[in-house]
Amino acid sequence: MEKNQFSLPVDELPTKWFNIIPHLPEPLPPPKEPENGPSRMDFLGKTMVHECLKQEMSTDPWIPIPEEIRELYIQAGRPRPLYRAKRLEKYLKLKKVRLYYKREDLSPTGSHKVNTALAQAYYAAKEGKTTLVTETGAGQWGSALSYAASIMGLKCVVFWVRAVYDWKNERRTLMKLLGAEVHASPSKETSIGRTLLAQNANHQGSLGIAVSEGLEYAEKHSDSVYCLGSVLNHVLLHQSIIGLETIKQFEIADDSPDLIVGCLGGGSNFGGIALPFAGEVLQKKRECKFLAAQSQAAPNLVKGEYRYDFGDVAEHTPLLKMYTLGHKTDMVPIKADGLRYHAAAPLISALRHHNIVKAVAYPADEKAIFEAAKIFLQTEGWLIAPESSYAVRAGIDEALKAEKAGQEKVICMNISGHGFLDLVAYKEKLEF
Repeated sequence: MEKNQFSLPVDELPTKWFNIIPHLPEPLPPPKEPENGPSRMDFLGKTMVHECLKQEMSTDPWIPIPEEIRELYIQAGRPRPLYRAKRLEKYLKLKKVRLYYKREDLSPTGSHKVNTALAQAYYAAKEGKTTLVTETGAGQWGSALSYAASIMGLKCVVFWVRAVYDWKNERRTLMKLLGAEVHASPSKETSIGRTLLAQNANHQGSLGIAVSEGLEYAEKHSDSVYCLGSVLNHVLLHQSIIGLETIKQFEIADDSPDLIVGCLGGGSNFGGIALPFAGEVLQKKRECKFLAAQSQAAPNLVKGEYRYDFGDVAEHTPLLKMYTLGHKTDMVPIKADGLRYHAAAPLISALRHHNIVKAVAYPADEKAIFEAAKIFLQTEGWLIAPESSYAVRAGIDEALKAEKAGQEKVICMNISGHGFLDLVAYKEKLEF
């Protein structure tokens, strides 16, 4: 029987996270203070996990994963399998192109977000914090941090983009089952939220607004700490577990990817699978290309400018060098709301600036996206998240392009989450 699943034994779970910073073509532009107002660096020092901020600035190529976090990873189902998409290949009539996908949907909350949630919760507990505070867009990160907080015996407060909070009732139920306190953002819990609601009582919210609310709340509540689900270096560091496993799994499969594809909003799942491979490209150990799949609702890598910008609407964060649409840009809500962020992670942005990462943006009506998800379900049998469907859409498009050109190619797609709590979106977009 020809194998289509490639799994690692538990004892081969990586013992270190990979840090690409020392391998970049030039030093990563550091965070900057704005010209006016209080120190944003001092603000982050007061509101975020100190060990994570230490990792944020590290230039060590490898960061040891504490044994306790590795145990939490194993409890949460790591290592996760790599699949060869043979049925999808057959459906697409591929002869020269091989498709693979990494299964990050097989976590307790259904997404890759657990990889950094467990690490941040562990470090927060060690520092004596009792409450984790965060933002969430599509809800996967809020669910993951709620889970991690529960596992570590901590409280969790989540500010959830209102446009998604209003229709994802089941995911809200999951967060509350895990003990979280969940607020639609903008909310009346913070000054920035009250200001925005006074201007528009039906404000749909955005990830940048939810970040602002979470940071403000953490600052004003003792024993609370803010945890971010994407964008920052330490988040992508924790997510590198994905790519590190995938490198080993391709060795088992006796194959090697020519193209890594992932969806991208802020960059955590894309960076998680891509950065370990990109590190080997930069060290000239392999050849591989990288494609980020985005929505035209927030095409930060496609239409953004590479410049310093704030990470949130209320300007609590330092200025970060990113591809950005502007931190106060209005973005139309989409069902894959995890991709609706104004800027891409500084690490991904730096690689994009050096033409190592490329990007494509799909129409905000998402018809092509949900059709790709339907094809994936009916061939491979897995219902994936709307965000992950962008990776599958781009993977299919690239496969067909290569096949038509007569090119042999190996494409790996990262499946960042499952779609079981997104059925309302599927019903609407596919008109059932």
